Amino acid sequence: MRSPWRAMAGNPLRFLLSAWPWRSLAYLLSGLVTGILWTLLAIVLVVVGALLAPVGIGIVLLLCVPLSAIGLGAVDRRRLRLLDARPAPSPHRDPREAGLRPWLRFRLRETATWRELGHAVLAGLLSVVAVMAPLVLFVGGVVQAGAPMLVGHGDQIEYGTAGTVDTSGEAWPVAVFGGLMVVLGFYAMTVAAAARAALDRALLVRPVEEELVAVRASRARMADAFEAERRRIERDLHDGAQQRLTGLIMTLGLARLDGGGAWAAKAQDEARAALEELRDLVRGIHPSVLTDRGLRAAVESLAERSAVPVEVDVDLPGRPPEAIESAAYFVVAEALANVAKHSGASRARVTVRRSRRCLHIEVRDDGTGGAAAHGGGGDGGGDGGDGGGSGLQGLADRVAVYDGTVRLSSPPGGPTILRVEIPCES
Repeated sequence: MRSPWRAMAGNPLRFLLSAWPWRSLAYLLSGLVTGILWTLLAIVLVVVGALLAPVGIGIVLLLCVPLSAIGLGAVDRRRLRLLDARPAPSPHRDPREAGLRPWLRFRLRETATWRELGHAVLAGLLSVVAVMAPLVLFVGGVVQAGAPMLVGHGDQIEYGTAGTVDTSGEAWPVAVFGGLMVVLGFYAMTVAAAARAALDRALLVRPVEEELVAVRASRARMADAFEAERRRIERDLHDGAQQRLTGLIMTLGLARLDGGGAWAAKAQDEARAALEELRDLVRGIHPSVLTDRGLRAAVESLAERSAVPVEVDVDLPGRPPEAIESAAYFVVAEALANVAKHSGASRARVTVRRSRRCLHIEVRDDGTGGAAAHGGGGDGGGDGGDGGGSGLQGLADRVAVYDGTVRLSSPPGGPTILRVEIPCES
């Protein structure tokens, strides 16, 4: 559903024949009704509460005024659907404790409750003006547009000291002017309703920024939980399966020395291969060198295992948080893997720096260039010299958890430069 502002800015005839003016009228009239009803209720609560304040129950009635504004706010958020299809989440949080008294205490301390009370008072004052001004134009225009019909029945239209209209020749210009008033009334109703809806959204709906902060916090918690689980699996594999395989290799070696023959030798080779595969798996889950010695040592380990010679330049004044450090490691790992797969490079360079606010990572290679920001193969990042290079989606998704950014420069002929920035407060 389009917004009323866009509808008014489009085709005027289409707007006048659309449902927008009537939606706007329904929004204004329903707002007037709810505003008047709440105002009457608030006046009764305030007056009776003030009179009964010495008894004690009056205090309870006075506290019901801001609580009643919560109900009005819920109704007005539902009314927003007449003009605005966007979600309108409540700004209220769930109380931590169950029960009526904790709920009341939580609501009366909540900023959103008092914002809704201010909205209720403001809406009660503005509703009459917001409805009456467009309605006067609209109803007056309808009356003026009917002037030829009235005069045709022998009636006379008086305009006070300005004169009277009693002939068809005088009535038609009035009818044209009345038609213009009707059109203007349609536009005025829609403008007033859109302005009222914007005010309601600003005061009654949880801001998008808060939603984004909540989503980011939830996403970061999930990422932290995922990293913790990765470390647990790495520890279990390292302390369990790897140790058992190492013991098995030693036992097979002793059996081979004790005359086990070719079968013992073959079993020992298979166990060594399994151990090497398991170590590669552990490094892919969460390398122990990263946990024990930090990002510099982990990146140097990646460079040593890379099929392309890699120069490492890591200068960190301290260890970043574990989650950021892990994300940076896997960014470098995925980028170097793609350099080896796609770039045709003879050398690569990894640079890691940390400023006050960000961890900066740069992976540069001297390959053929032409890497695609969105491609079909690989793990994301690195070069794509064959034109079907890997995209950056994997890297982007990884660093997006921490509000990081990924930039790629890869002109045909190279060089390819991948820059990643991850917010990391000192």
